Amino acid sequence: MRVMEDLRALEADELTARLRTARRELYELRFKHAVGQLENASQIGKVRHDIARIMTVLRQRDFGIVASAPVEEPVASKPVEKAVEPQAEEAAEKPKARRSRKKEAE
Repeated sequence: MRVMEDLRALEADELTARLRTARRELYELRFKHAVGQLENASQIGKVRHDIARIMTVLRQRDFGIVASAPVEEPVASKPVEKAVEPQAEEAAEKPKARRSRKKEAE
């Protein structure tokens, strides 16, 4: 969907600004509807869907499902090797004793 792609391309502060304006617009539409001045009631549903789309993109970024706005990838550097402690080497070499599930003799 093209709308979602456009929203994913925006920065977080731009998304929050759009969310704020959409919520304000929804408030105004509800007020007009209550007073009887709203001509097209389907506008309320459209704004609600826009709010849901914006919130979806923000939550996806929170969970790391979709990366935030496109960012240039850093140049790959040489990985840093960690020093292995002597105790960790010994523990890695020895196999652990297995436990059995034998019933206790009474």
